[in-house]
Amino acid sequence: MASVLRYGSGSQVQLDLPAGVLLAECGLPRGEPLGDLSGAVARALTSPLDYPPLALGTTPSDRVVVPLDRGLPRAAQLVAAVVQCLVDGGVDPDGIAVLRTKADVDAGSPDPGAALPKNLQDRVTLQTHDPNDRGRLAYLARSHAGEPILLNRALTDADLVLPIGSISSRRAPGYHGVHGAVYPTFSDERTLHRFRSPDLLASRRALRKRLVRQCNEVGWLLGINFTVQVVPGAGDEVLHVLAGQSSSVRRRGWELYRSAWDCRAPCRASLVVAGIEGSGGQQTWQNVGQALAAAAALAEDGGAIALCCDLEATPGPGVHRLMRARSRPDALRQIRRELPEDALVAAQIARTLARRHVYLLSRLEPEIVEDLSMAPLSDPEDVARLARRHASCIVLANAAHALVTMENGT
Repeated sequence: MASVLRYGSGSQVQLDLPAGVLLAECGLPRGEPLGDLSGAVARALTSPLDYPPLALGTTPSDRVVVPLDRGLPRAAQLVAAVVQCLVDGGVDPDGIAVLRTKADVDAGSPDPGAALPKNLQDRVTLQTHDPNDRGRLAYLARSHAGEPILLNRALTDADLVLPIGSISSRRAPGYHGVHGAVYPTFSDERTLHRFRSPDLLASRRALRKRLVRQCNEVGWLLGINFTVQVVPGAGDEVLHVLAGQSSSVRRRGWELYRSAWDCRAPCRASLVVAGIEGSGGQQTWQNVGQALAAAAALAEDGGAIALCCDLEATPGPGVHRLMRARSRPDALRQIRRELPEDALVAAQIARTLARRHVYLLSRLEPEIVEDLSMAPLSDPEDVARLARRHASCIVLANAAHALVTMENGT
């Protein structure tokens, strides 16, 4: 039986498996990607969910800040469309600022202002948030739990905060709902530490809900009633753009995400061939961690995962700790103490390696992959040969997004 797994920007793995070996093909979203993203943004802002059109709530003198979620697909096109709608509604472009994270810059993510029209590129400000730059942080309030809330000063000084976020699985560690595009993303390093606990990987639903409530509280304190959210498609594509009242967008966005990404597998397999599709903005260590976690749930104990991607970014401090430690338990103890920016990614990788064999097809140097106790693969044919040695196989495309349910409950 033939199956094709796409990964990276236009690469693919061709699997030709004997009858009965391929158990399921998951991770192909339902629905067509938006061909006219700018038009979809304009329609969403003109006819938002449970809210007046955006143009009715702005004035020419407004200071507008557009914070961007990490890993946002088609970020430059989304920014250009949102900014154009603000300007068409009368907002002075000199008063518009786009806020991105330092982590996105360090990861080599594309410039989110690259698609702005030339007449706006010199007028719209692009700011980069550094959680360690105390001079750019401002005190907002004390939270219900008694924690001081510090945010990038651009957010606290703005007349309008208009976040652009990406809906994700509620089970995804590091995803904190529609207000997660603001908090803790643009907070201080101490706050970010609290949201990096590896306990988030242990199905601690109460902890995840508590963190989401904290994000919602900050959104309320900032007066954020309006948000823009996308439902991601395969790779860099976008399936839906939603705008409007935050809770309405959250509910509708989750319905659309689940409708697009829900899939079923009959049982676990001895091998899961997983992929991360898309350009450099999707080829991140964060997506690698989430892809491995999704694939591990489909692989038998002691089974194998072959992850196919175009990752070439330098490992972060947490992953580097895994590479250099005498043992994974030692590394995890140190990661728990230090809580580096990639603590969740490192913990996801360590949890997967504890019970699964992992093969990695990427653009990383083989020595890096081997230092992580993974087996490097050099080309798609290596993946195909590996698959032919297994009695059962599940192909998991877009592994960082897929919502897979086991039919037999295992």
